[in-house]
Amino acid sequence: QNKDIATCEVTPQHLTLAGEDAYPRLGTYAQMNPPIRSGAHRDGLWHWLNQGVPDVLGSDHAPHTIEEKAKPYPTSPSGMPGVQTLVPLLLNHVAEGRLTLRRFIELTSSGPQRVFGLVGKGRIALGYDADFTVVDLKKRWTVGSDWLASRCNWSPFEGMDLTGKAVGTIIRGHRVMWEDALANEAVGEPVRFEATEFS
Repeated sequence: QNKDIATCEVTPQHLTLAGEDAYPRLGTYAQMNPPIRSGAHRDGLWHWLNQGVPDVLGSDHAPHTIEEKAKPYPTSPSGMPGVQTLVPLLLNHVAEGRLTLRRFIELTSSGPQRVFGLVGKGRIALGYDADFTVVDLKKRWTVGSDWLASRCNWSPFEGMDLTGKAVGTIIRGHRVMWEDALANEAVGEPVRFEATEFS
């Protein structure tokens, strides 16, 4: 079954940062495509997110080094690390009332399942893979360099105080991360797609 769809994603960076603050504070470290715009643009993204328009969250994980990002514009590369900060940033938005937990789950689980036609993903139910993240919705903490795992060793959110943190991640019933420590062995299997399963 071939189905053509149009889809839309938004990143935590665009939902969190505003140009008026980001560029004076971060300089070329805030450079990404599409660019970080004004607070009014950020508010517009929140309006449409709460109308159900974006289907998924994207991380824009572009792990450029400090040396690369420190180059003057326009020779500095666009993009920033974002995989590790995706969940805590969105949990902070949940804590501050901008986002419901249900909508957060749609953007990270059921939305990607629907858009990409993933088999056995997107919900906790009989017959589905046991993939989930355990979170502490009330955990107050500060993003520090010692917590960052990306080899580029920086984040535009370093020093930011957040509420909400992932405690652990389970993939197909296997613990892959718990209390900021990765499992000793990698586990995983290829993702299955509806197009190949049922064709």
